[in-house]
Amino acid sequence: MTDSVLPRPHTSIIVVAAGSGTRLAAGAPKAFVGIDERSILHHALTGVLAGPLAQIVVVVPADRLGDARTEVEGLAGERRDLIRIVAGGSTRQQSVAAGLAAVWPDVEFVLVHDAARALTPPDVFARVVAALEDGRDAVLPVLPVVDTIKRVDGEEVVEAVDRSVLASAQTPQGFRRAVLLAALVEATEDHTDDAAAVQAAGHAVTTVEGDERSFKITTSADLDRARALLGHGRGHRAEGTPTLPRVGVGTDVHAFGGDGTLWLAGLEWPGEQALHGHSDGDAVAHAIVDAVLAAAGLGDIGEHFGTDQPQYAGAHAAAFLGRTRQLVESAGWRIGNVSVQVQARRPRFAARRAEAERVLTVALGAPVSVSATTTDGLGFTGTGDGVAAFAVALVHPV
Repeated sequence: MTDSVLPRPHTSIIVVAAGSGTRLAAGAPKAFVGIDERSILHHALTGVLAGPLAQIVVVVPADRLGDARTEVEGLAGERRDLIRIVAGGSTRQQSVAAGLAAVWPDVEFVLVHDAARALTPPDVFARVVAALEDGRDAVLPVLPVVDTIKRVDGEEVVEAVDRSVLASAQTPQGFRRAVLLAALVEATEDHTDDAAAVQAAGHAVTTVEGDERSFKITTSADLDRARALLGHGRGHRAEGTPTLPRVGVGTDVHAFGGDGTLWLAGLEWPGEQALHGHSDGDAVAHAIVDAVLAAAGLGDIGEHFGTDQPQYAGAHAAAFLGRTRQLVESAGWRIGNVSVQVQARRPRFAARRAEAERVLTVALGAPVSVSATTTDGLGFTGTGDGVAAFAVALVHPV
């Protein structure tokens, strides 16, 4: 394809795909991990190519240049000839600089996009370009922060943070080429994104509306969400299949011997010895998670909340159950109800059973019933060495 067929774009999009994907733990650089039969990079480029006409510079690990060329060759359409592939550096900022060096000399605007945000709709690219054409130096797509945010010091909550003045940054981030180039040259530290480098250089950064689909694929749970949105998740129901409810079973066991106080069934139990675990050792919550995930066909707790995900270290039931609900609903299911039985010599559940049911129900967004039993002194639960929990969950198709 020659330049006489396609007009010469005044915009370049640098697609950063040089990350190692350590947290994804998929055995390959993140961009080359499959969402379905196609890789994260392929889906990212598909979205880029569907957006405004632009030169595209793909930045990948040096040992993956050939794989990236194969991905590009598999893309249909005349814009394929606008793509150039270059090797990245050891940091994100170095990779962006390598991509910027490959941008055509007459390009006015540069967008930097994370390949890991593979499902970003073309409309987001169009909004960023429109803002640059309107005279902005730097443009950042954002979403409002909806979670309650706390500032903490270690394990202690210091204060609530006003979320109305916060926003979640996404990509593509757009810049006047000269502004971005100068900011990277002047940078004395590695910034978490390019907008931060430009702002540190003294330029104003303005925002446009982002998109929920532009989430960053970082963990296996994010990968499942992407697959579900594309209709390829394990829990996705193919068109025409029977819309029957499904049942899942989950179990979890934890031994006493953890630090701090006991957390069980979403409640803190002052004066009781803590359970040992990566999070808070809440066997009841973890059994519920396994049961719900199993019912929806989404694997198990280790896949989505494993020890390779430090954000769940010390986390309590609300974090686990809330995230599980998101995964299940993204895959096209609604949680009907959960029944869970606790087997333990202690703590005594009778006085707090209703309280536990309320807390777990609110966190999961579906009715949870709790029962408790001792095992007449038999086994590790009967001797008081640990706690076991068994859960059954029902999910319905949406």
